Amino acid sequence: MIGGWLAVAALAMAAFALAVLVLRLPREGMTLFGAVLVFGLAGYAWQGSPGQPAAPKAEALKASQQGEAMVEGRAALFDRTLPPPAYLLTSDAFARQGQFADAAGLLQQGLRDNPRDMESWLALGMALVGHADGFVTPAAVQAFGRARAIDPEHPGADYFLGFAYLQSGEIIAARNVWQGLIERSPPDAPWREGLAAEVARLDDMIARAPMLQGR
Repeated sequence: MIGGWLAVAALAMAAFALAVLVLRLPREGMTLFGAVLVFGLAGYAWQGSPGQPAAPKAEALKASQQGEAMVEGRAALFDRTLPPPAYLLTSDAFARQGQFADAAGLLQQGLRDNPRDMESWLALGMALVGHADGFVTPAAVQAFGRARAIDPEHPGADYFLGFAYLQSGEIIAARNVWQGLIERSPPDAPWREGLAAEVARLDDMIARAPMLQGR
């Protein structure tokens, strides 16, 4: 089920990041925009058929779309004055083709010489999630954690980690990560109000789902 709507989730992830953090969507519009994305994903998960086997070409296209959205969503969070490292550009090229293992391998090599490159750690976390077909592995959590440690004020690590948890069905983990981001964010952070609305909706979802409350 997770793999079937991973590309859709990645596209929504990129759209929200672009709208909130780059286009500076007004606060009054963030809640509605976020709601449309979240409930759109929920509707697809409930009404679509993500568990049905897909033809190899369809699977390849899905992975490519997912990779494209992941790269664009991450890049949208950075106002570059200098070009990114060559290894990151090459890794992104692999990710755009859905070749997440190759992307992660290049990033791991590059980070040996650039351990303080926050964007590369963020890219590594996302590549590892993609390679695991949407599941959040301990290695991915560690990569996101390294990104957060380098720049605690940047929202990327917790935003994308929370989104990864959400798309893998770990609703409580997603809620907790996003709540932590809200608590650490300044009052005027452009993403705060919209993300708080999503946390409230996850709280409501958890309250209505007894099977989640004991987890």
